[in-house]
Amino acid sequence: MRKFFVLITVLLVSMLAIAGGTVKFVLGVDITTLLPADTPDNPTMMVEAHIFEGLVQYDSEMNIVPVLAERWEISEGGKVYTFYLRKGITFHDGTPFNAYAVKKNFEYILNNNLRMGNLYKPNIESMEVVDDYTVKFILKFPFAPFLNYLCHPAGRIVSPKAIDMYGSDPAELGKHAVGTGPFKFVEWIPGERVVLVKNENYWKPGYPKLDKITFVPVPEAVTRVLQVQSGDADLAVNVPAVLLPKLEKDPRVDVVSMPTLRVIFLGLNLKRKPFDDVRVRRALNYAIDKETLCKTIMRGLAVPLDSPISSYTWGHASAGGYPYDPEKAKELLAEAGYPDGFEMELITPKGRYPQDYETAVAIQSMLKKVGIKVNVVTMDWPSYVARVLKTDDYDAHLLGWSPSTGEAFWAIQPVLGTGSVYNRCFYSNPTVDQLLEEAKRETDTSRQLKLLADAQKLIMEDAPWVFLYNVYQVYAKNSKLKGELAIPTEMIVLNEAYLEE
Repeated sequence: MRKFFVLITVLLVSMLAIAGGTVKFVLGVDITTLLPADTPDNPTMMVEAHIFEGLVQYDSEMNIVPVLAERWEISEGGKVYTFYLRKGITFHDGTPFNAYAVKKNFEYILNNNLRMGNLYKPNIESMEVVDDYTVKFILKFPFAPFLNYLCHPAGRIVSPKAIDMYGSDPAELGKHAVGTGPFKFVEWIPGERVVLVKNENYWKPGYPKLDKITFVPVPEAVTRVLQVQSGDADLAVNVPAVLLPKLEKDPRVDVVSMPTLRVIFLGLNLKRKPFDDVRVRRALNYAIDKETLCKTIMRGLAVPLDSPISSYTWGHASAGGYPYDPEKAKELLAEAGYPDGFEMELITPKGRYPQDYETAVAIQSMLKKVGIKVNVVTMDWPSYVARVLKTDDYDAHLLGWSPSTGEAFWAIQPVLGTGSVYNRCFYSNPTVDQLLEEAKRETDTSRQLKLLADAQKLIMEDAPWVFLYNVYQVYAKNSKLKGELAIPTEMIVLNEAYLEE
């Protein structure tokens, strides 16, 4: 009899776990593309995580784990990485996954002008198909964080058939998402929704458990939360800290908060006066009370930056930061020839990051106290990304950066390296560039950490940003939604999630 009840219990649990169902996931912004190596933002990468897979990825503890690769070997000199691939996997269009598909995917990245191409172009010399399920990456030089780079969402594998059909235009390929993941792409209606459905032929037995996921952009944070509370949505990102006490009392909602690798900053346009003067840039840093921003606007779910990168990122070294000192700010402004301050425009998204607009307005008030008049301009996310990435038509922009590689080089080089695509403050320090170049080639860990620390110190002194804070990730979900994977890179993935009955 006891065995009978045990069997019934197991069956009931199994039934609950495979109940299927549809999940509505509300994001703060719309996506920008569905081509992994051309994706500039985390919300889009999060959607893609359900469609595409890479050779390796991070788990919730930032450990590198195998996905499409079963295992790998690194040559003694550190220049050759050999991956042994899983067998029996197909893309959503029926194309076999194999070494040829891996090679074609990365050759496409190397041979096209994609936003994330510089993750791989400087490092990969060539690729070699050893056999159907073995592929080698030959690097130009020993590159210590190469596996971390393959964990980046840009390393997810696209169907070779889709590349053949649509790859002549990356924008068009980004509208036809075909991967090996647990969910298949159905439609993307810009500004309205992205719809994915269960991949019935997924290679991992028993998954996915959900039948359908709909991603919907909802810029207003309060609206996102209300949708979860009312049952109209099942998961909402970037929950305002002010709503947490109320949400934590609601039995229908679970609230999750966790540290992330993301830093929030004001990027200053060094091409424009007065931001070409380091004294002005330092003054802005002294004039903004980061502690107050973290305690009031962010309600304790952020910590002031003491470096250009998060303390949770591998390679972080404290560079001291800028304490709140408005008198010092006034002195520096006077030295730079602006004793009465000046007027500037600050562009900001609204809903992309927790309390982004509210932070911009608080900064506006703080800078007014030292004579700086700030005009805050909000933009929808796609328009904001286009303006920041494609023009230099701004004084300052509020932005966040999270290194999806999990380490310091990618946390710094893309946004602060000379000429880098995301260096939208147009900062250049040849010494910093050299330190970073040496660090990525260095195989001695202690030496590598010293090089990275020196780079962080110089950047803080040059102040191309106003260094604000390292933000926590807070999301609210239907209390019946279980099994989601939350990673410090700000990925929330429902590949193994399910809805309890």
